[in-house]
Amino acid sequence: MIRLNLVLLLAVLVSALYLVHLQYESRRVFVEMERARSAGDRLAADHEQLLVQKRAQATPARVQQLATRQLQMRPAHPGITEYLSLSMPDAPGGSSVGQVQRLQGPLTAREPRP
Repeated sequence: MIRLNLVLLLAVLVSALYLVHLQYESRRVFVEMERARSAGDRLAADHEQLLVQKRAQATPARVQQLATRQLQMRPAHPGITEYLSLSMPDAPGGSSVGQVQRLQGPLTAREPRP
């Protein structure tokens, strides 16, 4: 009877220690999961912020401003527009190339001709 009690006591102690170990692991995994969830939330917020910044950088007014300031581009108007027309040869399969006519509007003093 004493042996049976000792074996049962040993089984209870082992199961108690195993239960404590499982609770510890459960808490550790829960804390790790919460950290991962908060990191995911931070990444999602950062992603949203980057999308907002991307939309702000791509507004037409900003693109226009950068094109004017950094690339020295200017809006097209009839005074600096070149029109090209290509006349097609009359005979199909002909080897002659049509003439290109270059029509250009008047240039102003600020806009040098290239």
